[in-house]
Amino acid sequence: MSALPPVCVSHLLIGRAVAYGPNGEPSAIDKHPVAGPLALHITGFAGDQQGDTRHHGGLDKAIHHYPAEHYRAWRNALPELSGERFSVGGFGENISTRGITEQDVCVGDIFALGSATLQVTQARQPCWKLNLRFGSPLMARQVQESGRTGWYYRVLEEGTISPGDLLRLRERPLPDWPLAKLLHYLYSEPLNRGALGTIAGLTPLALSWRELAERRLSSGQVEPWTRRLETPAHTPPIE
Repeated sequence: MSALPPVCVSHLLIGRAVAYGPNGEPSAIDKHPVAGPLALHITGFAGDQQGDTRHHGGLDKAIHHYPAEHYRAWRNALPELSGERFSVGGFGENISTRGITEQDVCVGDIFALGSATLQVTQARQPCWKLNLRFGSPLMARQVQESGRTGWYYRVLEEGTISPGDLLRLRERPLPDWPLAKLLHYLYSEPLNRGALGTIAGLTPLALSWRELAERRLSSGQVEPWTRRLETPAHTPPIE
């Protein structure tokens, strides 16, 4: 895989956590662009929040990057859905670009952006909140099957980032592991033991994904996806 040319960050986006799910489950998926520079801390952008800190945010998921070119693909694939959400910010991303996708970015890639340094940790695992976001009960599953998931970064060096800054590849420790390949073995060949063994040893990969690979190797089974992908039913409060 050849070195990536720099790409422009067209938008930086942040959001606040609000009640979102059928039972008031919180989410900060509704993120909006900022016009000026943002301070980037080890846990993410100043002013940004995550509603479910168990599955979102944290050191290995400090920033979510989603390629803007995917929105056109979604509008073409799902013309029956409202096109309003198929625009920058629809997937709750913090960074939007054109010019790189999951085919181009590898696990462990280290990027300079503004005065900060970032490292790719994992692809996004879609969850049911995307079903609500786009008005389709199958959206999370379709994102998983498409491979158009976006990805996360950990922050190696804090700094300041502005819209229009260039994302520049600095190091590529794992050129044989583009995110598209990782996603293939996560979802399409989920019990490929050779791949799982390698994935479990990819040190730059988020610890939770390395542990997932180890669990599959140990159990010979794939973890259930239903709870993550299917919107929960409304549960009336107990009076």
